[in-house]
Amino acid sequence: MLVKVLGFSLLFIFFVTACNGDGQPNSMEEQPGSSAELENKNELDSSDEQEIIAENLDVPWAIEKIDDTFYLTERPGDIVKIENGQVERQNVELEKELATAAEAGLLGFVLVQDFSESHLAYAYYTYEDEQGQFNRIVTLQFNGETWKEEEVLLDQIPSGAYHHGGRLKMGPDDKLYATAGDASDPEIAQEVDSLGGKILRMNLDGSIPEDNPFEDSYVYSYGHRNPQGLTWADDGTLYASEHGNSANDEVNQIEAGENYGWPIIEGEQEQEGMITPLFTSAADTTWAPSGIDYYDERLYVAALRGTAVLEFNLETDEYSEVISDLGRVRDVLIDEENIYVITNNTDGRGNSKEADDILYKVPLENLN
Repeated sequence: MLVKVLGFSLLFIFFVTACNGDGQPNSMEEQPGSSAELENKNELDSSDEQEIIAENLDVPWAIEKIDDTFYLTERPGDIVKIENGQVERQNVELEKELATAAEAGLLGFVLVQDFSESHLAYAYYTYEDEQGQFNRIVTLQFNGETWKEEEVLLDQIPSGAYHHGGRLKMGPDDKLYATAGDASDPEIAQEVDSLGGKILRMNLDGSIPEDNPFEDSYVYSYGHRNPQGLTWADDGTLYASEHGNSANDEVNQIEAGENYGWPIIEGEQEQEGMITPLFTSAADTTWAPSGIDYYDERLYVAALRGTAVLEFNLETDEYSEVISDLGRVRDVLIDEENIYVITNNTDGRGNSKEADDILYKVPLENLN
């Protein structure tokens, strides 16, 4: 598969502790240098074309929207409801204590399709107990005041100092998908009997789908380092974004049962029986990609270290910055007219400004 590579041109090398802006320390991961010029023809800066929907958010991680109401998870453990310009921070009662490790906390979040009637959602969070630190996928019930953990769908997903994964999405097949990082233990990504370093797939009651590629297993694909974004094209094709090691970030087309190479190959490297990415930042550029969404043959990816929303054109195999100058971008969501973006400048790795973090709205027509 041909790997498409473009890059950034920056003048400075940053030496701080992070991993692609979201992981374990490595000096190369702090060097978003370039060998090629990034196409930037559609770039928007922080102008009046970007409308602020909500501000003063506390490390928001996932965006959900039903009608005109938004729900955002915040890593410290709250859910923020935004309706008619009013921002309400709602308490979440979990059965386990949230972990305080880097990147950990209340992460992925999905509203069920009949949320208006059932007030039910799915969530992914990192916790600590006497057995150690793990991730779990649960249902949350909203009682009008508080979200309460109701049922554990999947538990003891590996967790470590870094690389928890954490994205939850509902697929067009009405299955629940989750990204799981390698928990700072790269070798488990190649172990099919481990849940770490995987994309997972389950029925909505937490059972294993009969058509999963490995018998009696939640594993849908493996060989992942720290995937943090999932989306589907109109034809049902699944795409994922993934943090590389020392750059080499990836956007992959995901197929059931396939091996995406980590830690054996990464970026432009190839090996028989392993899948190379559709797009990679290569070894000289860092995107730190997180949330991802699809619209009109294009993938829109939140870039933490890249501090932008990146547009990947599936027809021309090119990418460009389309929204920038907001700082670290954690998640994106697209409806028929707009793209919504949340920043993560308050996560300890960004340069936070007054009113950070922020949920923005940008009309899609402004990206073309």
